[in-house]
Amino acid sequence: MFELSQSFSFDAAHTLKRKVSAEEAAGSRRIHGHTYTAEIHVRGERQPDSGMVVDLAVVREVIAGIRNQLDHHFLDEVAGLGAPTLENLCVFIYAQAKKEIPQVSSVAVSRAAGDRCVYRPTN
Repeated sequence: MFELSQSFSFDAAHTLKRKVSAEEAAGSRRIHGHTYTAEIHVRGERQPDSGMVVDLAVVREVIAGIRNQLDHHFLDEVAGLGAPTLENLCVFIYAQAKKEIPQVSSVAVSRAAGDRCVYRPTN
């Protein structure tokens, strides 16, 4: 069994309604932005004809489409994302990638501040 991954980054703005102290919540409610790094993991056996689990050129092409939906966008307005949390970004990216690449096994999204979320569906 092999696992390949491809990373990409995007810059986006968002707001977030949080249930924390008034001081901390105020900063989240204002429009602010982050540089995100996402990583798509693909898992499977090598295909006999190509010797690859999946052609990384295909993964990069799918990533370009996902990145186009997120990069320099206001995440609050991205259809199908929901609240712009790390968790929802993982699920969104996973769902978009899985449409084209059935071998997608997990997605991780992180921010420069050190926050990171990994989504590994159970099915």
